[in-house]
Amino acid sequence: MSDAHARRSAERPRRVFLTGASSGIGTALARRYAQEGAQIGLLGRRRDALEALAAELPCQTWLHTADVADAAAMHAAGLAFIEHFGAPDLVIASAGVSAGTLTEFEEDARVFERIFQTNVLGMVHTFQPFIEPLRSCGRGTLVGIASVAGIRGLPGAGAYSASKAAARTYLESLRVELHGSGVRVVTLSPGYIDTPMTQVNTYPMPFLMPADKAAERMAALIDKGVRHAVVPWQMGLVARVLGVLPRCVYDRLFARAGRKPRQLPL
Repeated sequence: MSDAHARRSAERPRRVFLTGASSGIGTALARRYAQEGAQIGLLGRRRDALEALAAELPCQTWLHTADVADAAAMHAAGLAFIEHFGAPDLVIASAGVSAGTLTEFEEDARVFERIFQTNVLGMVHTFQPFIEPLRSCGRGTLVGIASVAGIRGLPGAGAYSASKAAARTYLESLRVELHGSGVRVVTLSPGYIDTPMTQVNTYPMPFLMPADKAAERMAALIDKGVRHAVVPWQMGLVARVLGVLPRCVYDRLFARAGRKPRQLPL
């Protein structure tokens, strides 16, 4: 084994705490890190899905059923993971929900609230119990799953786009706060990934990527310690264009864009 390969092997995460493990990107990332023999903490809302995933993974697992929107439950989960495995090398806030929303419908106000609780506050609750232990160790990586949908406001997705924009900004603040501490903060913004969240969409999804390939790419980016990256790379080019489009042009182009169905289960 070469010195460089040995060094990379030593740096691979040994202890991983992962939210949103019940499905989608979270499940794919758990499978990816299990291939490296990591000790993995799987957190999600559905115990049956967590148990089914743990049964197939060739590594040590720790299961915890909780809702990331519950600050007290997440604090307790973090402390329990540390007691079981020790301070993690990698914490991935992958839990997220999505549904179409329209402001004119009174019932959608509750959907807005739920999406923000999960996609923004859930990320805060995930990281909170680990920051001081990692800072004390002078190492570790915190990863937040944002979205290309946070680049510009998408019609019919006001809650989701706004929550992901907030997540991106929150992660940037956290990255700066932890600068020089040895704790890295990585923001990953997926485009269209083939998961239950996107399978309900009825409109074209350019550059749709299988979840396992997305997880492979995300793990490589995390290993590199990037500050922010879009997956797949083609959507990164799209995101750059969207970011600089004049508002008058953007409005005309996206006014009739496809919209995610409303009243989806969250």
